[in-house]
Amino acid sequence: MPSWGRVMRLVSIAVVALAALGLTAGASHAQSYPNKQVRIVVPFAAGGTVDALARVVGAKLSEALKQPVIIENRPGAGGNLAADAVAKAAPDGHTILLTTNGQAISPSLYRTLPYDTIKDFIPVTQLISSSLVLVANPKLPAKSVPELIALAKSTPGGLTYGMTGVGTPLHLTMEMLKNATGITLTAVPYRGDAPLLTALVAGEVPIAVTPLATTRPHVEAGTLRAVALTGATRSPALPDVPTVAEQGVAGFASSSWQGFFVPAHTPRETVAVIQQETKKVLELPDVRERLKAFGSEAVGSTPEEFEKRFREDIVTFAQIVRESRIPQQD
Repeated sequence: MPSWGRVMRLVSIAVVALAALGLTAGASHAQSYPNKQVRIVVPFAAGGTVDALARVVGAKLSEALKQPVIIENRPGAGGNLAADAVAKAAPDGHTILLTTNGQAISPSLYRTLPYDTIKDFIPVTQLISSSLVLVANPKLPAKSVPELIALAKSTPGGLTYGMTGVGTPLHLTMEMLKNATGITLTAVPYRGDAPLLTALVAGEVPIAVTPLATTRPHVEAGTLRAVALTGATRSPALPDVPTVAEQGVAGFASSSWQGFFVPAHTPRETVAVIQQETKKVLELPDVRERLKAFGSEAVGSTPEEFEKRFREDIVTFAQIVRESRIPQQD
Protein backbone atom coordinates (compact mmCIF):
# COMPACT_ATOMS: atom_id res chain seq x y z
CA MET A 1 0.00 0.00 0.00
CA PRO A 2 1.50 3.40 -1.01
CA SER A 3 2.56 5.74 1.77
CA TRP A 4 0.60 8.89 2.55
CA GLY A 5 3.48 11.06 1.36
CA ARG A 6 3.58 9.24 -1.97
CA VAL A 7 -0.19 9.70 -2.40
CA MET A 8 0.12 13.41 -1.76
CA ARG A 9 2.96 13.67 -4.27
CA LEU A 10 0.84 11.89 -6.90
CA VAL A 11 -2.08 14.22 -6.16
CA SER A 12 0.17 17.28 -6.50
CA ILE A 13 1.52 16.01 -9.82
CA ALA A 14 -2.05 15.43 -11.06
CA VAL A 15 -3.15 18.92 -10.07
CA VAL A 16 -0.17 20.51 -11.81
CA ALA A 17 -0.81 18.40 -14.92
CA LEU A 18 -4.49 19.39 -15.03
CA ALA A 19 -3.64 23.07 -14.60
CA ALA A 20 -1.09 22.84 -17.40
CA LEU A 21 -3.65 21.07 -19.57
CA GLY A 22 -6.17 23.87 -18.89
CA LEU A 23 -3.63 26.54 -19.79
CA THR A 24 -2.68 24.65 -22.94
CA ALA A 25 -6.34 24.29 -23.94
CA GLY A 26 -6.94 27.99 -23.36
CA ALA A 27 -3.87 28.96 -25.35
CA SER A 28 -4.80 26.51 -28.09
CA HIS A 29 -8.30 27.97 -28.31
CA ALA A 30 -6.95 31.52 -28.55
CA GLN A 31 -4.44 30.45 -31.20
CA SER A 32 -7.14 28.66 -33.24
CA TYR A 33 -9.33 31.78 -33.40
CA PRO A 34 -10.42 32.69 -35.95
CA ASN A 35 -10.65 29.50 -38.01
CA LYS A 36 -13.17 30.80 -40.54
CA GLN A 37 -14.72 33.98 -41.93
CA VAL A 38 -15.55 36.70 -39.38
CA ARG A 39 -18.79 38.62 -39.75
CA ILE A 40 -19.22 42.20 -38.47
CA VAL A 41 -22.93 43.01 -38.25
CA VAL A 42 -23.85 46.68 -38.60
CA PRO A 43 -27.38 47.86 -37.66
CA PHE A 44 -27.45 50.60 -40.30
CA ALA A 45 -27.52 50.80 -44.07
CA ALA A 46 -24.35 50.92 -46.15
CA GLY A 47 -22.86 54.35 -46.69
CA GLY A 48 -23.33 55.81 -43.20
CA THR A 49 -20.69 56.63 -40.62
CA VAL A 50 -21.06 53.32 -38.72
CA ASP A 51 -20.78 51.33 -41.93
CA ALA A 52 -17.71 53.36 -42.96
CA LEU A 53 -15.97 52.59 -39.65
CA ALA A 54 -16.83 48.90 -39.98
CA ARG A 55 -15.20 48.75 -43.41
CA VAL A 56 -12.05 50.59 -42.34
CA VAL A 57 -11.56 48.43 -39.24
CA GLY A 58 -12.79 45.24 -40.92
CA ALA A 59 -10.25 45.47 -43.74
CA LYS A 60 -7.37 45.85 -41.30
CA LEU A 61 -8.68 43.12 -38.98
CA SER A 62 -8.82 40.75 -41.93
CA GLU A 63 -5.08 41.29 -42.44
CA ALA A 64 -4.33 40.86 -38.74
CA LEU A 65 -6.51 37.78 -38.20
CA LYS A 66 -5.62 36.22 -41.58
CA GLN A 67 -9.27 35.45 -42.29
CA PRO A 68 -11.89 37.19 -44.45
CA VAL A 69 -13.90 39.81 -42.53
CA ILE A 70 -17.22 40.66 -44.15
CA ILE A 71 -19.59 43.50 -43.26
CA GLU A 72 -23.26 42.60 -42.99
CA ASN A 73 -25.73 45.50 -42.93
CA ARG A 74 -28.95 44.69 -41.04
CA PRO A 75 -30.84 47.96 -40.56
CA GLY A 76 -34.22 48.20 -38.88
CA ALA A 77 -36.03 48.46 -35.55
CA GLY A 78 -33.61 51.04 -34.19
CA GLY A 79 -30.69 48.63 -34.35
CA ASN A 80 -32.54 45.81 -32.59
CA LEU A 81 -32.63 43.47 -35.62
CA ALA A 82 -28.86 43.41 -35.87
CA ALA A 83 -28.40 43.12 -32.11
CA ASP A 84 -30.85 40.21 -31.93
CA ALA A 85 -29.06 38.39 -34.75
CA VAL A 86 -25.74 38.68 -32.92
CA ALA A 87 -27.23 37.74 -29.55
CA LYS A 88 -28.47 34.47 -31.09
CA ALA A 89 -25.28 33.74 -33.06
CA ALA A 90 -22.79 31.06 -32.05
CA PRO A 91 -20.62 32.41 -29.20
CA ASP A 92 -17.33 31.70 -30.92
CA GLY A 93 -16.13 35.21 -31.87
CA HIS A 94 -16.93 34.82 -35.56
CA THR A 95 -19.97 37.14 -35.31
CA ILE A 96 -19.37 40.65 -33.96
CA LEU A 97 -21.83 43.50 -33.50
CA LEU A 98 -20.54 46.98 -34.32
CA THR A 99 -23.04 49.46 -32.96
CA THR A 100 -23.44 52.87 -31.36
CA ASN A 101 -24.44 53.97 -27.87
CA GLY A 102 -27.98 53.39 -29.09
CA GLN A 103 -27.33 49.92 -27.64
CA ALA A 104 -27.36 51.55 -24.19
CA ILE A 105 -30.58 53.44 -24.99
CA SER A 106 -32.72 50.50 -26.14
CA PRO A 107 -33.48 49.05 -22.66
CA SER A 108 -35.25 52.23 -21.54
CA LEU A 109 -36.78 53.08 -24.91
CA TYR A 110 -38.53 49.84 -25.90
CA ARG A 111 -41.28 48.05 -24.02
CA THR A 112 -39.79 44.69 -24.89
CA LEU A 113 -36.62 43.52 -26.59
CA PRO A 114 -35.97 40.10 -28.13
CA TYR A 115 -32.74 39.91 -26.14
CA ASP A 116 -31.31 40.98 -22.79
CA THR A 117 -28.96 43.93 -23.30
CA ILE A 118 -26.75 42.96 -20.37
CA LYS A 119 -26.95 39.16 -20.22
CA ASP A 120 -26.82 38.35 -23.93
CA PHE A 121 -23.70 40.33 -24.88
CA ILE A 122 -20.09 40.82 -23.89
CA PRO A 123 -18.78 44.36 -24.51
CA VAL A 124 -15.42 43.86 -26.24
CA THR A 125 -14.03 47.33 -26.84
CA GLN A 126 -15.11 50.90 -27.46
CA LEU A 127 -13.72 51.65 -30.89
CA ILE A 128 -14.19 55.41 -31.08
CA SER A 129 -15.67 58.46 -29.45
CA SER A 130 -17.46 60.73 -31.92
CA SER A 131 -18.35 64.39 -31.75
CA LEU A 132 -21.86 65.61 -32.44
CA VAL A 133 -22.59 69.10 -33.67
CA LEU A 134 -25.54 71.45 -33.21
CA VAL A 135 -25.96 72.75 -36.74
CA ALA A 136 -28.27 75.32 -38.34
CA ASN A 137 -29.40 76.54 -41.71
CA PRO A 138 -27.37 79.71 -42.46
CA LYS A 139 -30.58 81.73 -42.70
CA LEU A 140 -31.42 81.09 -39.05
CA PRO A 141 -30.80 84.39 -37.19
CA ALA A 142 -29.25 82.61 -34.18
CA LYS A 143 -25.51 82.15 -34.52
CA SER A 144 -24.75 80.96 -30.99
CA VAL A 145 -26.38 78.89 -28.26
CA PRO A 146 -27.53 81.97 -26.25
CA GLU A 147 -29.06 83.45 -29.41
CA LEU A 148 -30.75 80.13 -30.19
CA ILE A 149 -32.22 79.97 -26.68
CA ALA A 150 -33.51 83.55 -26.98
CA LEU A 151 -34.99 82.87 -30.41
CA ALA A 152 -36.72 79.67 -29.30
CA LYS A 153 -38.22 81.38 -26.26
CA SER A 154 -39.49 84.28 -28.38
CA THR A 155 -41.01 82.02 -31.05
CA PRO A 156 -44.67 81.09 -30.45
CA GLY A 157 -44.89 77.30 -30.41
CA GLY A 158 -41.10 77.03 -30.47
CA LEU A 159 -38.78 76.05 -33.27
CA THR A 160 -38.70 72.74 -35.10
CA TYR A 161 -35.63 70.54 -35.32
CA GLY A 162 -34.72 67.55 -37.46
CA MET A 163 -33.87 64.12 -36.07
CA THR A 164 -33.36 60.63 -37.44
CA GLY A 165 -35.42 58.51 -35.07
CA VAL A 166 -36.95 58.41 -31.62
CA GLY A 167 -34.38 57.66 -28.94
CA THR A 168 -31.27 57.94 -31.08
CA PRO A 169 -28.22 59.64 -29.54
CA LEU A 170 -28.94 62.64 -31.81
CA HIS A 171 -32.52 62.88 -30.58
CA LEU A 172 -31.61 62.48 -26.91
CA THR A 173 -28.86 65.08 -27.17
CA MET A 174 -31.38 67.64 -28.37
CA GLU A 175 -33.74 66.59 -25.59
CA MET A 176 -30.90 67.13 -23.11
CA LEU A 177 -30.44 70.64 -24.50
CA LYS A 178 -34.16 71.35 -24.17
CA ASN A 179 -34.17 70.13 -20.56
CA ALA A 180 -31.03 72.10 -19.70
CA THR A 181 -32.22 75.41 -21.18
CA GLY A 182 -36.00 75.28 -20.77
CA ILE A 183 -36.71 75.88 -24.47
CA THR A 184 -39.48 74.34 -26.57
CA LEU A 185 -38.48 72.51 -29.74
CA THR A 186 -40.63 70.22 -31.88
CA ALA A 187 -39.05 67.19 -33.54
CA VAL A 188 -39.44 66.48 -37.26
CA PRO A 189 -38.32 62.92 -38.11
CA TYR A 190 -36.23 61.92 -41.15
CA ARG A 191 -35.15 58.47 -42.31
CA GLY A 192 -31.41 59.02 -42.02
CA ASP A 193 -28.49 61.44 -41.92
CA ALA A 194 -28.55 62.13 -45.67
CA PRO A 195 -32.22 63.22 -45.92
CA LEU A 196 -31.89 65.20 -42.67
CA LEU A 197 -28.89 67.14 -43.96
CA THR A 198 -30.69 67.76 -47.26
CA ALA A 199 -33.66 69.15 -45.33
CA LEU A 200 -31.38 71.39 -43.25
CA VAL A 201 -29.65 72.79 -46.32
CA ALA A 202 -33.05 73.40 -47.96
CA GLY A 203 -34.39 75.12 -44.84
CA GLU A 204 -37.18 72.61 -44.19
CA VAL A 205 -35.98 72.52 -40.57
CA PRO A 206 -33.74 75.20 -39.05
CA ILE A 207 -31.60 73.14 -36.65
CA ALA A 208 -30.53 69.64 -35.69
CA VAL A 209 -27.88 67.69 -33.83
CA THR A 210 -25.94 65.67 -36.39
CA PRO A 211 -22.76 63.55 -36.59
CA LEU A 212 -19.70 65.70 -37.18
CA ALA A 213 -18.38 63.29 -39.80
CA THR A 214 -21.30 63.75 -42.21
CA THR A 215 -21.90 67.42 -41.36
CA ARG A 216 -18.36 68.75 -41.63
CA PRO A 217 -18.33 69.02 -45.48
CA HIS A 218 -21.49 71.16 -45.36
CA VAL A 219 -20.01 73.40 -42.67
CA GLU A 220 -16.80 73.85 -44.64
CA ALA A 221 -18.80 74.60 -47.81
CA GLY A 222 -20.93 77.17 -45.97
CA THR A 223 -24.23 75.41 -46.71
CA LEU A 224 -24.71 74.82 -42.97
CA ARG A 225 -23.53 76.69 -39.87
CA ALA A 226 -22.00 74.90 -36.89
CA VAL A 227 -23.49 76.53 -33.80
CA ALA A 228 -21.82 74.36 -31.17
CA LEU A 229 -20.18 71.04 -30.47
CA THR A 230 -22.09 68.96 -27.94
CA GLY A 231 -19.15 67.14 -26.34
CA ALA A 232 -17.10 68.14 -23.33
CA THR A 233 -14.24 69.45 -25.47
CA ARG A 234 -13.72 71.00 -28.89
CA SER A 235 -12.89 68.83 -31.87
CA PRO A 236 -9.70 69.09 -33.93
CA ALA A 237 -11.96 68.67 -36.97
CA LEU A 238 -13.67 72.02 -36.23
CA PRO A 239 -11.34 73.73 -33.76
CA ASP A 240 -13.01 77.14 -34.00
CA VAL A 241 -16.45 75.86 -33.02
CA PRO A 242 -17.09 76.20 -29.25
CA THR A 243 -18.93 73.63 -27.17
CA VAL A 244 -22.42 74.07 -25.75
CA ALA A 245 -20.90 74.28 -22.26
CA GLU A 246 -18.52 77.04 -23.35
CA GLN A 247 -21.53 79.05 -24.45
CA GLY A 248 -23.17 79.14 -21.06
CA VAL A 249 -24.88 75.77 -20.52
CA ALA A 250 -22.66 74.60 -17.67
CA GLY A 251 -21.80 70.91 -17.53
CA PHE A 252 -23.48 70.05 -20.82
CA ALA A 253 -21.75 67.16 -22.60
CA SER A 254 -23.07 64.58 -25.02
CA SER A 255 -21.04 62.56 -27.49
CA SER A 256 -21.50 59.29 -29.31
CA TRP A 257 -19.50 56.08 -29.32
CA GLN A 258 -19.20 52.97 -31.41
CA GLY A 259 -18.08 49.63 -30.09
CA PHE A 260 -17.78 45.88 -30.58
CA PHE A 261 -20.04 43.37 -28.81
CA VAL A 262 -20.05 39.57 -29.09
CA PRO A 263 -22.61 37.00 -27.91
CA ALA A 264 -22.57 36.00 -24.26
CA HIS A 265 -20.49 32.91 -23.44
CA THR A 266 -17.88 33.75 -26.06
CA PRO A 267 -14.61 32.41 -24.56
CA ARG A 268 -12.66 35.10 -22.75
CA GLU A 269 -9.52 34.16 -24.69
CA THR A 270 -11.36 34.92 -27.94
CA VAL A 271 -12.69 38.22 -26.58
CA ALA A 272 -9.12 39.14 -25.63
CA VAL A 273 -7.85 38.37 -29.14
CA ILE A 274 -10.54 40.55 -30.75
CA GLN A 275 -9.86 43.43 -28.36
CA GLN A 276 -6.09 43.28 -28.68
CA GLU A 277 -6.05 43.04 -32.47
CA THR A 278 -8.64 45.80 -32.77
CA LYS A 279 -6.58 48.07 -30.53
CA LYS A 280 -3.56 47.51 -32.79
CA VAL A 281 -5.70 48.41 -35.83
CA LEU A 282 -6.90 51.62 -34.20
CA GLU A 283 -3.29 52.63 -33.50
CA LEU A 284 -2.25 52.40 -37.17
CA PRO A 285 -1.37 55.87 -38.54
CA ASP A 286 -3.55 55.55 -41.66
CA VAL A 287 -6.52 54.42 -39.57
CA ARG A 288 -6.07 57.35 -37.18
CA GLU A 289 -6.07 59.71 -40.17
CA ARG A 290 -9.32 58.20 -41.43
CA LEU A 291 -10.88 58.54 -37.98
CA LYS A 292 -9.76 62.17 -37.77
CA ALA A 293 -11.57 62.77 -41.07
CA PHE A 294 -14.68 61.25 -39.45
CA GLY A 295 -14.34 63.68 -36.54
CA SER A 296 -13.69 60.73 -34.24
CA GLU A 297 -11.04 59.67 -31.74
CA ALA A 298 -9.74 56.11 -31.40
CA VAL A 299 -10.28 54.47 -28.00
CA GLY A 300 -9.60 50.71 -28.01
CA SER A 301 -10.61 50.18 -24.38
CA THR A 302 -10.43 46.85 -22.55
CA PRO A 303 -13.58 44.74 -22.13
CA GLU A 304 -13.72 45.75 -18.46
CA GLU A 305 -13.43 49.46 -19.25
CA PHE A 306 -16.03 49.25 -22.00
CA GLU A 307 -18.48 47.29 -19.85
CA LYS A 308 -18.21 49.95 -17.13
CA ARG A 309 -18.90 52.73 -19.66
CA PHE A 310 -21.77 50.76 -21.19
CA ARG A 311 -23.52 50.11 -17.88
CA GLU A 312 -23.13 53.77 -16.82
CA ASP A 313 -24.65 54.92 -20.11
CA ILE A 314 -27.66 52.64 -19.66
CA VAL A 315 -28.43 54.45 -16.41
CA THR A 316 -27.77 57.92 -17.89
CA PHE A 317 -29.94 57.41 -20.94
CA ALA A 318 -32.76 55.92 -18.88
CA GLN A 319 -32.85 59.17 -16.89
CA ILE A 320 -32.91 61.30 -20.08
CA VAL A 321 -35.74 59.22 -21.57
CA ARG A 322 -37.68 59.52 -18.32
CA GLU A 323 -37.12 63.28 -17.92
CA SER A 324 -37.99 63.93 -21.57
CA ARG A 325 -41.20 61.89 -21.24
CA ILE A 326 -40.39 59.94 -24.37
CA PRO A 327 -43.05 57.22 -24.73
CA GLN A 328 -41.81 53.65 -24.85
CA GLN A 329 -41.69 52.19 -28.35
CA ASP A 330 -43.10 48.87 -29.54
